[in-house]
Amino acid sequence: MTDASAVWLAFACGLALSGGIERWMTPQPPWRRPWGSWAIQAGVYGLAHGVLVLLLGHPWFAAAVVCALMLVVVVVNNAKVRALREPFVFADYEYFTDAIRHPRLFVPFLGWGNALAIAVGVVAAVVLGLRVEPAPEQRWALSGQLGAVLGLIATAALCLAAGARQAVRLSFDPERDVVGLGLVASLWHGAMAARRAPPVLASPFDEALMAQPLNPLDPSPMLPHLVAVQSESFFDPRTLCPSIRRGVLAEFDNLAASALMHGTLQVPAWGANTVRSEFAFLSGLDDALLGAHSFNPYHAVAGGWPVPTLAGFLKHRGYRTVCIHPYPASFYQRDRVYPLLGFDEFIDIRAFAEADRCGPFVGDAAVAAKITAIVESSSVPVFVFAITMENHGPLHLEKATPGDVADLYIDAPPPGCETLTIYLRHLRNADRMIGALRHSLGRSQRPASLCWFGDHVPSMPDVYDALGAPAGPTGFALWSTRATHQTDPVALAAHQLAVEWLRGAGLMGKISA
Repeated sequence: MTDASAVWLAFACGLALSGGIERWMTPQPPWRRPWGSWAIQAGVYGLAHGVLVLLLGHPWFAAAVVCALMLVVVVVNNAKVRALREPFVFADYEYFTDAIRHPRLFVPFLGWGNALAIAVGVVAAVVLGLRVEPAPEQRWALSGQLGAVLGLIATAALCLAAGARQAVRLSFDPERDVVGLGLVASLWHGAMAARRAPPVLASPFDEALMAQPLNPLDPSPMLPHLVAVQSESFFDPRTLCPSIRRGVLAEFDNLAASALMHGTLQVPAWGANTVRSEFAFLSGLDDALLGAHSFNPYHAVAGGWPVPTLAGFLKHRGYRTVCIHPYPASFYQRDRVYPLLGFDEFIDIRAFAEADRCGPFVGDAAVAAKITAIVESSSVPVFVFAITMENHGPLHLEKATPGDVADLYIDAPPPGCETLTIYLRHLRNADRMIGALRHSLGRSQRPASLCWFGDHVPSMPDVYDALGAPAGPTGFALWSTRATHQTDPVALAAHQLAVEWLRGAGLMGKISA
C-alpha cells in the first residue's frame, strides 16, 4: 500500500467508524438525516484527520485518535443525559477544561470507571499507534503522503462548505437537534449560531430605567435592603417521598405562609447549568428567546453583549450591589461577567475559611453570616445576590448515617435512596439559612426584603429511578419586613421573578415587559 492510498483508506475507515460510534448515543440519531449533515460530518472528520496526519505522519493512528475523541464525546453525552436529561451541546466544550480544573464537580457524573477507561484508552492508542504503524517513506513528497493529505484537507473543506450551505433551522432543543442532524452536525451548527450576536430583546430593566429616572445618589431610608438567594438545587422533595419529615422545610413553609408571593418556579435547567437560571433572574430575559446563547449566556456577556440587569437597575436607584458565590471567581467567567452585569463587588471563596465548609463546599450557614454582616454594616441600601454551593453535587460521593435517616424520615426511605438522604441533610441547612436571614433582616433599621429560589432540581438519577422524577420546577418565595400577605401559590418563570420581587418591594411599577 502506498503512502497516499494509506491516507485515503484510513480516512474512509475512520469516517465509517464515526458513524457507527453514534449508534451508542442516547438519544440515538437515525441514519436517515439531511445530506448536509453527513457532508459536515465528513468535513469535520476529514479536517481533523488530515491535520493530525500532517503533524504526525501516521494516518491509521490519526484515524484512531479522531474516533477516540468522538467516542469520548459520546460517553460524556450519555453521562450528561443520565444526570441532566440533556444531550451534549456545543457550549459544553468547557466541560473538558473544567473537568481538569474542578474534577470533583464533573468526573463523578461521568463515572470514575468511564474516566479511567478513557485515560487508559488514550494512552494505549498513543503508545501502540506510534510504535506499530510504520513511518511513511515519502512523507513530504507531493506524490506521496503530503499530496494525499493536502487533497484530503481540500476535499474536507469542500464537504464542510457544501454541508453548511444547506438551510438548517435549529430548534435549540438539544434532543431534537441531535436526533434530526446527528451529533457532529448539531454541534457544528450550534457553534456557528453562537458566533452570531444575540438577538435584540426588550429588557424589563431597560424600560424601567427609561421610564423611572431617579437620583442615583438618593439614600432614602425608605429604600429597603434587598437579599436574593439562589439556593443550590433547592426544591421540595416531600412530594416524591411521603416518608420525608415535613420539618425538613419548616422555615421555607413559614416563609411561604407570610410571603408577598410564593409558589413554583419554572427554571431553564435540570440538575446543573446554574448560570441559565442565574442569568434569567438577573436579566429578566426569557431563555427561550436567546437561541444559541441560551445554553451559557455568560459567553456572550463576556464577549461584550450589553445586558440591562436587576443589579444595574438597583445601582441606578442608589443601591450598593454585591454578589456572593463561595467558589472560585473564575468559574463560568463570573469574575469578568459580574462587573458587566452591574455588581460593585464580587465575594468568592477567598472570603471564606476552611471551617466554613459543610461537606465538600462552603456551608449555607457561612453564606448567611456573610450576608448578615454586609447588610448590618451598610449605611446605604444594599442588594446582595448570593449563589450557594453547599448542596451542589455530586451528592453520591458523601455518606449518609443512621442518624440522618432517623432525623430526616418518618419511615425508612426505599432502597436506592441514600443520595436523597444526603440531599435532605444539606436541604435542611438551606432551610435553616432562611430562618437566619429572616431573623437578621427583621432586626434591620431599614426595611428589608428576601427573594429565595432554587436554581434547578438536583441530579439524583438513582433516586428518580426508585421514586420517579420531579417535573422540574423549583420553589420560590418573596418576603418583606414591611408587610405579610396570605396568598395562594402561583407559578412563575425564572425571568419573571425579579420583576415581581421589585413590584412587591415598591421599586417597580407596571411595565409592558
